[in-house]
Amino acid sequence: MSHIIKTVEDLQAIYGERSPRADKKVLSRLDKHCRTFIAHCPFLTLATSSEATGTDCSPKGDAPGFVKVLDDTRLAIPDRPGNNRIDSPLNMLDNPQIGLLFMIPGVKETLRVNGNVEISIDPALLDILSVEGKRPRCAFIVTVKEAYIHCAKSIMRSDLWNPEKHIERKTLPSMGRILADHIAEELDAEAYDASMEERYRKELY
Repeated sequence: MSHIIKTVEDLQAIYGERSPRADKKVLSRLDKHCRTFIAHCPFLTLATSSEATGTDCSPKGDAPGFVKVLDDTRLAIPDRPGNNRIDSPLNMLDNPQIGLLFMIPGVKETLRVNGNVEISIDPALLDILSVEGKRPRCAFIVTVKEAYIHCAKSIMRSDLWNPEKHIERKTLPSMGRILADHIAEELDAEAYDASMEERYRKELY
């Protein structure tokens, strides 16, 4: 007998019937609770995929409210400066389907939003998304197809927000050390680490 699941029937045999409530809770719009969650959210993960360029899950974060709800079915996410790999935007051009996971420190539940995305450089929108007078280079406008609150079990199991479980950063190799090893070329890891925080501060926006 194979140990690899290959069919819907195999999955259903393991998981059983899904709860009717799991379907009923899914909205096709952003109600007042979704809007409140998004308004308090400083961090999300953004998942995209493309047959041409692969899959990607990218972290996005800023002050609470950095994601703007435009109306009942649309929200806008600023794309702040990064490493210019543009993995997510490349995927979006090929496949507009997108998945978002909103997280609020201290809150055990998460908000999931699935839909389609467009990349906008509308100056008026970028002005709204500006920080310290600096516009994002573009904005991701997500048209919501599904929005629903996700239960707290994964956060509870991980104990993610418990400060007593947070490890010391020095437990892991530094960013400079990891980068030097990953790119397999000569890099002064200590010098890189020494200048990293200053670079971060200058390049946040």
